[in-house]
Amino acid sequence: MPVAEMRETRRRILQGVCSLCVCVYLGAVIGRSAARVAETEVEREPSWQDRAPMSVDYGEETEQSLETETRPSPRFAYLVEAGATTTPPPELVEKTGLEDVFISVKTSGQFHESRLKPLLDTWVPHVQQQTWFFTDVDDAELHQKTDGHVINTNCSSSHRRDALCCKMAVEYDTFMDSGKKWFCHFDDDNYVNTARLAELLSGYSPQEDWYLGKNSIRTPLQIMDRAHNGDRVSFWFGTGGAGFCISRALALKMSPFASGGRFMRVGDKIRLPDDVTMGYIIEHLLKTRLTVIDEFHSHLEQMKFIRPTELDKQISFSYSQYADEMNVVDLDILSEEKDPTRFYSLHCLLHPKKAFCPR
Repeated sequence: MPVAEMRETRRRILQGVCSLCVCVYLGAVIGRSAARVAETEVEREPSWQDRAPMSVDYGEETEQSLETETRPSPRFAYLVEAGATTTPPPELVEKTGLEDVFISVKTSGQFHESRLKPLLDTWVPHVQQQTWFFTDVDDAELHQKTDGHVINTNCSSSHRRDALCCKMAVEYDTFMDSGKKWFCHFDDDNYVNTARLAELLSGYSPQEDWYLGKNSIRTPLQIMDRAHNGDRVSFWFGTGGAGFCISRALALKMSPFASGGRFMRVGDKIRLPDDVTMGYIIEHLLKTRLTVIDEFHSHLEQMKFIRPTELDKQISFSYSQYADEMNVVDLDILSEEKDPTRFYSLHCLLHPKKAFCPR
């Protein structure tokens, strides 16, 4: 074969090989691009509004900052998925009495009459010296009814995250100054079975790290951590509307992140409300897991699903109203007109000798 013809043959073979390599490379690039598009479409659904936990009010700015993979749940069978235990440790270092508990109730001036009256008439008198109300106005009448256990936090009366974190910061600092062994937070729409609360806390040592509460979402909350290049972090949090308790040992470890107004700064950094900020500090920063207590209940649950025969075993209850329908426990010792929240009926169930209970 002539030399010129041999060179032409080699050139054509090389061109063919190069063309084949280019085709293979382009196919791989197109395949990876398609996979990325598919993954992006999966991550974009559902929208953040659909995934956000219903227990909190995020405010307008959160849409640009919150990334979450959670969805509210109507029932609580999934609680075991949190990996926490509801069984107290077998070794009891010391017994806890109600005198060892600091109980805080978050409220607002607009709810002093409507929400606080059922509390002051029912469970609060059993723990009056340990219970403090954190509000946003001065109220001489409430001050008198609570024996001076009212603190005007000077925080905003709104339900936005910054106002909620502001009040929680004052709650935390006041507890730390109290010298009590346990910090238990509740909202102004909670009924607390104080005897069961004391029984619960007697199973845990305040000298150890305990974060007791109830989550209201199916999976750990996931957010973007701006302090670490936008990495995703995930953690559980105890819903404030159900109540939660923190041991003094754990509260002391929280001090670098929560004392002296630092709690508010953490809330501002993650742009989430008070109960979520609490979970962020405890679970993410301090690596202490939420211990799920099934007997705490918030208004996110259907109260009617709590069996009447099991009511005396629960620790906290709540209520809510959607349109004309009330979400309350299934108990009618008193009429709906006299007792729309069912807190008086609950109290009659637990303390039947109360003056307003039927004989």
